[in-house]
Amino acid sequence: MKIVVLDGYTLNPGDLSWDALNALGDCSFYDFTLPGQVVERAAGAEAVLTNKVSLTRSHLESLPDLRYIGVLATGFNMVDIQTARERNIPVSNVPAYGTASVSQMTFALLLELTQHIGHHARTVQDGLWAESLYFCYWDYPLIELAGLTMGIIGLGNIGQAVSRLARAFEMPVIAYTPRPKAGIAADINLVGLETVFQESDVVSLHCPLTPDTEKLVNADRLSLMKPSAFLINTSRGGLVNEPDLADALNSGGIAGAGLDVVSVEPPVPDNPLFTARNCIVTPHIAWATRAARARLMATVVENLKAYMAGKPQNVVNL
Repeated sequence: MKIVVLDGYTLNPGDLSWDALNALGDCSFYDFTLPGQVVERAAGAEAVLTNKVSLTRSHLESLPDLRYIGVLATGFNMVDIQTARERNIPVSNVPAYGTASVSQMTFALLLELTQHIGHHARTVQDGLWAESLYFCYWDYPLIELAGLTMGIIGLGNIGQAVSRLARAFEMPVIAYTPRPKAGIAADINLVGLETVFQESDVVSLHCPLTPDTEKLVNADRLSLMKPSAFLINTSRGGLVNEPDLADALNSGGIAGAGLDVVSVEPPVPDNPLFTARNCIVTPHIAWATRAARARLMATVVENLKAYMAGKPQNVVNL
């Protein structure tokens, strides 16, 4: 079997091994692939693996040998699912590898917004503490999480993990999910979407990007939030109308935002969130702990093995 990995660098920049994948066939690995290189590089491949390189209708129709697509991530919006379905090509993703890491990042962003650890550490390095008359100082209000309401939008694996961490911080949890499932913790109060924005001190996004959720966070919903509230997004940048969020931050409509994702990645230099008041943006790293990437790699291999055995798993389109 010919296997092509179109953009393997972010999954494995050198600290993991491709040996298990190499054992399954004739593998070609590319760190990154431009749209115009997809067909040339994937020509003749039965299996193509992609993280963020798009596989469009045009690409798929130009690859007659393609029989399987493996997504090196949970989100699969980079693949034209409809065309793959029409051609009976299973598309497998990796649904739960990053739960612990992404929920951890959610609170890393929130703790930075409420404690300003990075800022205060830099002031110490700059000598301000050594020069101070007082044994301590702080440049921003320091906010205790206990008693603040955590509002979660999306109660998949990550949303539920975030709820557990929130309860460990003694935060009551409210949540919105369009399709409640059995097994949701009894101390999560399910409410309407607008209620999450109205009543939460922290709104954390954990839903997929779909036509229904695109720009879910917009001026109208931001206007429902408390001026003291924070927005956290470790899911997909397209969930947020970025100019609307920048306006809400700069006008004091909300207190701050912590974002690990933006709508276009890599971002355009003039993204309004980069200069917005009390806005932290990190470069889509919530998923990227070595532990999470090792789990991802293992499941990618198992997904391909399952396809080769005639029993594809984690299929999102058939």
